[in-house]
Amino acid sequence: MSDISAKAPWKSHLGDVPFTLDYFDGSMFEAVEAIAEKYPNNIAFDFMGKSTTYKALVKEVEACAKALKTIGVREGDKVTIAMPNCPQAIQMFYAVNLVGGICNMIHPLSAEKEIEFYLNESESVTAITLDQFYNKFENIRQNTKVVNIIIASIKDELSKPVKAGYMLTEGRKIKKIPEDAPVIRWNDFLRLGRHCFYNYKVKRTGSDPAVILYSGGTTGTTKGILLSNRNFNALGQQVIAANPMFRPGDKMLAAMPLFHGFGLGVCVHTMLSQGGRCILIPRFTAQTYAKQITKYKCNFIAGVPTLYEALLRLPSMGKADLSSLKGVFSGGDSLSIELKKKFDKFLYDHNAKIQIREGFGLTECVTASCLTPPHMAKEGSIGLPFPDTYYKIVEPGTDRELPYGEEGEILIAGPTVMMEYIKHPDETAATLQTHSDGLTWIYTGDLGMMDEEGFVYFRGRAKRMIITSGYNVYPGQLENILDAHELVHMSCIIGVPDPYKMQKVKAFVMLKPGVPQNEESKESIMAYCRKHIAKYAMPYDIEFRDELPKTLVGKVAYRILEEEEAAKRGDIEDDVESPAAEQEAEEEKETATVS
Repeated sequence: MSDISAKAPWKSHLGDVPFTLDYFDGSMFEAVEAIAEKYPNNIAFDFMGKSTTYKALVKEVEACAKALKTIGVREGDKVTIAMPNCPQAIQMFYAVNLVGGICNMIHPLSAEKEIEFYLNESESVTAITLDQFYNKFENIRQNTKVVNIIIASIKDELSKPVKAGYMLTEGRKIKKIPEDAPVIRWNDFLRLGRHCFYNYKVKRTGSDPAVILYSGGTTGTTKGILLSNRNFNALGQQVIAANPMFRPGDKMLAAMPLFHGFGLGVCVHTMLSQGGRCILIPRFTAQTYAKQITKYKCNFIAGVPTLYEALLRLPSMGKADLSSLKGVFSGGDSLSIELKKKFDKFLYDHNAKIQIREGFGLTECVTASCLTPPHMAKEGSIGLPFPDTYYKIVEPGTDRELPYGEEGEILIAGPTVMMEYIKHPDETAATLQTHSDGLTWIYTGDLGMMDEEGFVYFRGRAKRMIITSGYNVYPGQLENILDAHELVHMSCIIGVPDPYKMQKVKAFVMLKPGVPQNEESKESIMAYCRKHIAKYAMPYDIEFRDELPKTLVGKVAYRILEEEEAAKRGDIEDDVESPAAEQEAEEEKETATVS
C-alpha cells in the first residue's frame, strides 16, 4: 500500500481530515447499537414533531426483527423496502440487518412493472410499503416470489394532534385496503414478534452483504448494486472524519430518499452510526425543507443542486437565521460555479459562517467518495478523496494513468466499493478491475482530471444520461419502453434544461403508419408510460414527428433534437459548432473502425 499512498498528492492538503482510519467490522445494526449504549437518551431521529431516542430505536428494531423471524425471514433473504423517510422504514432497515437479511431499497413511486422487476431481480421474499402504494404491489404480486407484504401507514407514527390533521387532509386521499387483503398490517406484524422466544439475532461481519441499491451502472441498464455492512459503516466513519466540526447530537436534515445512496448512506446511516440526529422528511418539497432547517436549527444539510436553486427563490427564507449550519453539501449532479456563488452569498446573508461544499460519488461506492475539505476550495473542483479512498485518472477503458491536468476516466478504489452487480457478472468484471497496485478500482464511465495537489475536477459523462432533480435517467431505457408500445414505431428521449429540476424528460415519437397524431394517441402512450416508468422519469411531454433525424450511420440523432429545443429557447449562438455534427463525425469514425 506504500507505493499507492505515494500516488496520493492530496495527502498533504487534507488539513484536519485524517488520511486513513480504523474501520468497524460489525454489522450496520451493531454500529447503531454501540451508539445507543453510549448515548441512550440522545435523540436518534425526529419525525413530524415526534422524537425517538437511541434506546427506543434499538428496542423498536429488535421488536421488528422478532416479527421478521416469526414470518419466516432467514439469513440471506431479501426484503424489499419501498418507503419514504419514516420511522417504520428505519426500523425495518436495521431489523432486516439484525436477522441477517439483505435490504432491497426501491422508490415507492416506481411504476408497477418496475416494482415487479425489482422484486424479481432481488428474489425478495417479503416487502414493506405504505398503504397508499398497496394496489401497485397487489397488481404484480402473482408474478413474483413475495410471500408476505407488510403495509405500514404514516398515521401510525404521528402524535395525536398531528394525526387528526393528517387524517383530515392526506389520510382522506388514501384508498381503503380491503379487510380481507392478503397483507400484514404494521401493528399486527409487530404483535407477531411477541411470540418469538428463540434467538432472532444473526451474527454478521463487515464483509457480509447488507443492501441492494439500483443504478444504471456504466451502460444505463438498471442493475442491483450489492453493498456490504463495511461499505456503509466505512462511509459513516469517512463522512464524519471529513467533517471534524461534527459533534454527537448534531442534526442532519434527512430529506434525500432512502432508496438513494446519498439519503440512506449520508443522511441516515452516517448519522445513526456516529451519534447524530436525523430530521426525517417523508415528502420532500423546498418549502418543507426550508421550514425544518430553521425549526430544528439544523447543523448539516445535504442535497442536489436543484434543491439549493429552489431555496434561493423561497420568500419564506427571507429572514431565516442559518447560523446553526456547520456543513452544506451538494452532490448528485454538477454544481455550477454561478449557483455556488449565489448560494454562498445567500448563506453569508443569513448568518452562516460556512460555504457550500461540493462532493462526488456514485452508487457503486454507496454515494460520496470525494468532498471539498472545510479549509480550502478550488473553483470547479469536487474536492479531495475521503480517507483510504483513492482516485486516479486513466485513458478511458485502460489502466494507463494520465499525468496531472490531463482529462480521462475517473477511477475510484476504497472501503466503500461495491461487492457486485447482482446477476450481471460480465458487467461486474468490466466495472471492477484489480490493478497491479493490488487495489480494486471502479471504472466510473465519468470523465475528469486531477491537479498536482490531488483536487479532482468532474468534466462530464462518457455515458448518455439525464439528471432530473438528482435522479439518473437513462434515455435508452425509456426508449426501449416507448418502442414496445403498439402505436410507436420509434422514439427518442432527451433532457430539456429546466430552472427547477435542472433537466426534465421529453419524448419524441414517430408513430406507426396510419396512427393519427392526436390527443388520443398521446394519452394512450402516456397511460402506458405511467405504468412502466417511475414518476420522476416520466416525460413531461410527447412530441410527434413524421420522421426522426438520423446520423450518418442510421442512429437517431438525439443531439439534433437537443439543439432544436435549445434553439426554441434561444440558447444557441449561430457561430457555435454543432454538437450534432460532432456526434455524426464520431459515429462515422466508429463505423470506419468497425468495418
